[in-house]
Amino acid sequence: MSQGTVSADHPPTPGTQPGPEADRVRRLGRIRHLHTLGPSGTNLEAAAHQWLRARGLAGAGTVRLHPSLEGALETVPRTGEHALVACAVYPQLHTLVFGNLQTCRMVDSFVAPTYEMVLAAAPGMPREPRTVATHPAPAGLAPQEAAVLPAASNSQAALDCAEGTAEGCVTTIVAARAHGLDVVRNFGPVPMVFTVHQVHGEGE
Repeated sequence: MSQGTVSADHPPTPGTQPGPEADRVRRLGRIRHLHTLGPSGTNLEAAAHQWLRARGLAGAGTVRLHPSLEGALETVPRTGEHALVACAVYPQLHTLVFGNLQTCRMVDSFVAPTYEMVLAAAPGMPREPRTVATHPAPAGLAPQEAAVLPAASNSQAALDCAEGTAEGCVTTIVAARAHGLDVVRNFGPVPMVFTVHQVHGEGE
């Protein structure tokens, strides 16, 4: 085994510094609470619950939804038990990572399908909506001729559409159904890389 590596069979000698992988595993083992983008019905919410289930924490862990990941980072307790869930196409992922090196670090990632992504409209609205609410990440799914209205999340886009702010929206099938929207076009699920960012504990 090369110098500086750590294995389960050969724990580090007392007084030595654990290697990067051992530190990552230690950090992962502390996480119990995930924070991500809401309102309910986002792909990130589903990914957070999937991550907890995969680690056997479905009954012990929690998922809290926030209007933005940046806002969540400001309020998350600094205990080492909390983490943000983002994804590879989040427009400001680079800022979340490099702009907060003293606050949080990426400790895990996984690939999973999103919910079915859809173009939806409120009942009675045109089948080719002229204005479309969408989060910046899936904005490419909006009709080219439509005016795009930015939304904070896929679920918020559905809510904006249901409230009449836009004629249509790009959202998840779950959010579209929750707000009584008609599906104009179904793009299906999209394979996605989701990322987990542990918020440092005090003194780390």
